[in-house]
Amino acid sequence: MTLDPTTLSDPWQPLHKLLAAMDAEIEQLYVARGIRGVRPRFAYPLIRLAHAGPLTIRELAESLDRSHSAISQTIAAMRKEDLVTSSPGPDARTRRIDLTERGRSLVPFLEAEWRATHAAVAELDGETPYALTSVVEELRRALEHRSMGRRILDHLVEPPR
Repeated sequence: MTLDPTTLSDPWQPLHKLLAAMDAEIEQLYVARGIRGVRPRFAYPLIRLAHAGPLTIRELAESLDRSHSAISQTIAAMRKEDLVTSSPGPDARTRRIDLTERGRSLVPFLEAEWRATHAAVAELDGETPYALTSVVEELRRALEHRSMGRRILDHLVEPPR
C-alpha cells in the first residue's frame, strides 16, 4: 500500500491561510464600520462598476482580469446583499450589472480601504526580506520560462496500468 500523499504538508496551505486571515481582518473592518454582508472580494467589482458601469458580467470580468464564472458567482452574492442589480443586456443572453443605492453608497469607503490596503502591502513589502510583490513577479517570470503544468509533468511518475 502506498502512502496517502494528502498526509504530507501542503506547500500552499500557509499562503491560503495567510490570505484568508488578511481577508477576515478586512471584513472585520467593514463590520466595525457598520458595513454588513460585504466581503473583501466585492470591493474590486463594486469600485469598477462605480466608475465604468453598468457592465455585462463578461465586460466586468474582462476589465478585472477575472474569469466569467468567478465574477458571475460574486455578482450573485452581491445581489443577495442588495449591492447590485441586473437588467436585460444588449441581447437575450446578457445582463447588465449596475450598483444599487446601497452599493453606490459604499464605494467611497471601499476606495479608501483599497488605498489603505495597498499602503499596508507596501509597508509589509518593506518589512520583509523578500517583498511579496517581487516574489510573485519572480514566480510569474519563472512560470513563463517553464509552466507549472510542465514542471508537474517533469515530476509525475504515473502508476502502472
